[in-house]
Amino acid sequence: MTEKKQSPSRKALQLRARAKNKKPKFERAESWKFDRFSLSWRKPRGLDNKIRRKIKGWPPGPSVGYKGPKIARFLHPSGYREVIVYNVADLSTIDPQTQAARIGHTVGKRKRALIIEEVKKLNIKILNVKLSPQTEDAETEEGEETATEEAEQTVKEEQKSQKVKKQASKEKALKQEKKSKPKPKKKETKKK
Repeated sequence: MTEKKQSPSRKALQLRARAKNKKPKFERAESWKFDRFSLSWRKPRGLDNKIRRKIKGWPPGPSVGYKGPKIARFLHPSGYREVIVYNVADLSTIDPQTQAARIGHTVGKRKRALIIEEVKKLNIKILNVKLSPQTEDAETEEGEETATEEAEQTVKEEQKSQKVKKQASKEKALKQEKKSKPKPKKKETKKK
């Protein structure tokens, strides 16, 4: 039998997934007891807190022992290591086999376009830019215009749907307000 050789990043991702399955789901202390507490983890700080004191029978809290495997740390789910890029010169330090670029959030449109062009030449993967088939094939201005028009249409549709949702929630709130208001009692007049 011959086994397929897996890349080290694939093995690391599998190790991380296996470790994650063994890790318990950390819940906030006594969130199961009180509805006012959400399930999301909060560090227990109380003097008598059983989870902080690691008392037997109480759920575990996060600790160093639950850390993921060292080879999988800081790996993107795609298996690449992320490298933040702010300009075209930063791309020269990236190894396309093991690393992927993430364009910094402060980079403007002009530099972003230059970075994307250079990335295509160097065959580097970008993590935070979706390259649609239309934009890859059509390098003409017409293709770019249609892509921007489509983007504008989707934004307008989203805004319309948000307005409709807001109006619906306002109407619902008004209905609930009317239901919750106590009806005024009629004054009874004394009959003589």
